[in-house]
Amino acid sequence: MLDNAPTYLAFTALASGVASGATTGTNLGLLAAHPVGQKLLVAVSCGSVMMGALTYIGNGPNFIVKAIAEQHSVRMPGFFGYLCWSLPILIPIFLLASAVFF
Repeated sequence: MLDNAPTYLAFTALASGVASGATTGTNLGLLAAHPVGQKLLVAVSCGSVMMGALTYIGNGPNFIVKAIAEQHSVRMPGFFGYLCWSLPILIPIFLLASAVFF
């Protein structure tokens, strides 16, 4: 939850501005009541929760797991190595989650 909170807050504030000034960012109820804001809020919620924990790119606890594995002599890919390795797995998961929830 803590890893996804900054993502959620940043994109919710952005959604508030996009939804024709529906709210100032302090009242999520107004954003949820706005027709465009409701769709944006669902997208932000799903994106930050479902996709935020899938990678160790930018995810603090996953960096810790990576560091522990490397400390025990387990080879771990770097940023670009992980990106190349994970995209064939993550893109279909992203498309499946999009099809199921949207």
